[in-house]
Amino acid sequence: MCLAIPARVESIDPSNAMAQVSLDGVRKEISLALVDDVAVGDYVLIHVGYALNKISEEEAQQTLELFAEAGLLGAVN
Repeated sequence: MCLAIPARVESIDPSNAMAQVSLDGVRKEISLALVDDVAVGDYVLIHVGYALNKISEEEAQQTLELFAEAGLLGAVN
């Protein structure tokens, strides 16, 4: 089973298609090589260091709330 987690894009380096994302206070560098038209503030699903899809903020919040209910993440604001 694979698990992709929503994270908010904080910054993008267009020279190498890499981005900094934030999830539950943790920042991580990921690749945007598989997703087009990502901008700062967008939410993406991440798995093993790659953004797989761009998703809406509402979908990201719903998913993060479910993870929090299951005890997988801290409480979502």
